[in-house]
Amino acid sequence: MDHGPRRVPPAGGEGDPRVQELRGAVSRLRRQLAVLPAELPDRAVADEELAALHAMVSDGLPEVPRLRRSLLLIAGAVGSVSALSPALTEVREGIDRFGGLPSGR
Repeated sequence: MDHGPRRVPPAGGEGDPRVQELRGAVSRLRRQLAVLPAELPDRAVADEELAALHAMVSDGLPEVPRLRRSLLLIAGAVGSVSALSPALTEVREGIDRFGGLPSGR
């Protein structure tokens, strides 16, 4: 039975799959960082930026430059921890879905 045209959520809204995927990736990285037994000198930086990313994706369509800045700070804080590498890659891929790098870089 056809119920007419299918309603597609607006880009960046609660139903935007990019937002949902990034929110899930951020949550997974936050959980993995929380249970990591290793001492990280920049753990607080990573925690703060992950909280900021979570807030951005919870408020709708985030700003890509701000997402990338947070990613750089998080990668700098936890980049050498191989246990977090898959989750960090997932966050990066989620951010990439919002738009590629600006041309000329």
